[in-house]
Amino acid sequence: MNRFIDYFKIGPVFSYFFRVFRKPDPNHPTSVNLRMMHGINRISIVMFLFAIIVYTVRHCVR
Repeated sequence: MNRFIDYFKIGPVFSYFFRVFRKPDPNHPTSVNLRMMHGINRISIVMFLFAIIVYTVRHCVR
């Protein structure tokens, strides 16, 4: 049952959002691939939030 509950924990999701949008930590090693991945994830998160806002506004206006 513990493994089933672990699938529904969303704490790591929110910690990832904060980690992606803050300044890079100088103590952690970085690479070009990691920076590109975080950059693409930033763009996709912003686009997703913008789409949710547009969808909500269009739904409320109708």
